Amino acid sequence: MTLIKSISGIRGTIGGKAGEALTPLDVVKFTAAFGTWLKRKNPETLKIVVGRDARLSGDMVSKLVTGTLQSLGLSVIDLGLSTTPTVEMAVPAEKAAGGIILTASHNPIQWNALKLLNATGEFISGNDGEEMLQIAENEDFDFVDVKKLGTYAQDNTWLQKHIDLILALPLVDVEAIKNKDFKVIIDSVNSSGGIAVPMLLEALGVTQITKLHCEPTGHFAHNPEPLPENLTDITNAMEKGKFDLGIVVDPDVDRLCFMCEDGSPFGEEYTLVAVADYILQNKKGNSVSNLSSTRALRDVTEKAGGKYYASAVGEVNVVTLMKSSKAVIGGEGNGGIIYPELHYGRDALVGIALFLTHLAKAGKRISVLRKGYPEYYISKNKIELTPEIDVDGVLEAIKKKYSKNPINDIDGVKIEFDKEWVHLRKSNTEPIIRIYSESDSITKADNLAKKLISDIKEVVASR
Repeated sequence: MTLIKSISGIRGTIGGKAGEALTPLDVVKFTAAFGTWLKRKNPETLKIVVGRDARLSGDMVSKLVTGTLQSLGLSVIDLGLSTTPTVEMAVPAEKAAGGIILTASHNPIQWNALKLLNATGEFISGNDGEEMLQIAENEDFDFVDVKKLGTYAQDNTWLQKHIDLILALPLVDVEAIKNKDFKVIIDSVNSSGGIAVPMLLEALGVTQITKLHCEPTGHFAHNPEPLPENLTDITNAMEKGKFDLGIVVDPDVDRLCFMCEDGSPFGEEYTLVAVADYILQNKKGNSVSNLSSTRALRDVTEKAGGKYYASAVGEVNVVTLMKSSKAVIGGEGNGGIIYPELHYGRDALVGIALFLTHLAKAGKRISVLRKGYPEYYISKNKIELTPEIDVDGVLEAIKKKYSKNPINDIDGVKIEFDKEWVHLRKSNTEPIIRIYSESDSITKADNLAKKLISDIKEVVASR
């Protein structure tokens, strides 16, 4: 059983003992802490938006959350089965103090989480999260008198509102998509995307839609992280049928990946690259992704005359840098598209609309579009150290060793070698250094990682 308390939210496995998993007692405790923090931050706005993905524990957790919020005197707008980006957009539109999304994102079926949003519909900051966790630690909350209980209302209109706002974007061309008459297959892992993605495609004029795992039962048909090894069902279906492309989303619809017409993966890292290419062709500006994302975004951005910026890992860090750098597009290499003209949050739905417009206007098969982008491969490794080793000291020694190379140390240590790079990050919970490396072949990326692992072992042995 697991319970992870972080500044951005609370996640854990369902079942077990309080304090060791996401039990009802823990759900109530952290919901009460967040609700109390919101009331202190926005005493004039006693309204909060809640939504969830379709996982099995969602309904149970939702009842605990909404009841707890009402007991604090907060009025709840419950979107029910929804998507993370939909809830993010609803919060400011409803003039709410904040929001809670009940989703463990790509985590397996036994997990759930409380993702916490501020009044702008964005994830709360590190400082805000620390304040909330302190309230929880001290159980510093008061519940209201019976006559002051908050109200509860359901609102199932927000998915359509979200889609309408996407259709209204100048760079979404419904006619171009409609005229292409794309034949699409979608895999929504039996969660909220099974409702939202077909709604969007129909609104975009796509009439040939094959649904795979689109019943929002919460019984995930495969590991819900949209990685190639988990997508054999859609790959097999595409090999047997004739489709222009496949679309895959995670349970809460903030991550997006595409499949080429032959069933091969377009590449999760390249979702953002392709969408950014389209945006930057039509609007001059900058881009942002995190330090562990592909260099291809930088190449595409600089080719379009913009400037690329790299943030620390984590959506809140990407968003902060996007705002300060006035980026017109950004996101993460895990298929997370952030398009600020709509809102500052990872959004698979707007990603689908922009990508299909790009594909329609390019007049190419999706596999040909993919071949037009710089070819990079990322190798993901880790090295486990003994608890007594000073991991920060090891990273400092590596920095010193490669001091003549371009180095970024805002989040671990990232070292550039011409068009190759390696990013070293320490785990917050274990004596582990994660090693991400990228080159123009997987063999080179693996070898780069092996070189850094050897360097780390050398540093450890010399201490």
